[in-house]
Amino acid sequence: MKLTVKDNQGQDQGELEVKLQLIENQRGTQAVHDTVVAHMANQRMGTACTKTVGEVAGSNKKPWRQKGTGRARAGSFQSPLWVGGGVVFGPRPRDFGKKVNRKTRQLALLKALSERLKAGDVLVVGDLKLAAPKTKTMVALLDNLKISGTVLIVLDPIDNNVILASRNIPCVDVVTGEELNTYQVLKSDKLIFTRSAFAKVEARLE
Repeated sequence: MKLTVKDNQGQDQGELEVKLQLIENQRGTQAVHDTVVAHMANQRMGTACTKTVGEVAGSNKKPWRQKGTGRARAGSFQSPLWVGGGVVFGPRPRDFGKKVNRKTRQLALLKALSERLKAGDVLVVGDLKLAAPKTKTMVALLDNLKISGTVLIVLDPIDNNVILASRNIPCVDVVTGEELNTYQVLKSDKLIFTRSAFAKVEARLE
């Protein structure tokens, strides 16, 4: 497979031969699922916490005597049946993290990238550098490349001007070729790679 390389003005600069061994069958589908589920699970803070009967404030005094009042018997102000009492089986701090081995992550990234390449959602530019960190410059660049929808820009090395120019655009994310993961590949409508970033990803997937 060959990809057309464009410059910042949207003009063709030549072609790039894709060295990746693209996955043509259903192989890797489960790896993609496992990797994305693990990624999303690892984003969870796991800090939700409720107090049990033993943790809520209150005395151990019996609210009223056992018999003779006509009311239901009660032995504690901290009862889960009472407003302000403890919570039964409520959430406690926990780690939601899941682990996926390196080969599975690598297969998932290759599978996801293969599908995006076959769908024509990947664009390669020779280099992507901005003279100044201005949002309107980044918007103009995306217009030149005829890109719409959500966009993931993959750089190598990272360019601070690109990060600063794109952070006010809600549909644009920036990442390096070293950090690119399966979830990011699947999330955006279009992927823009610099030539060096694409080479970095190919080296990761060899």
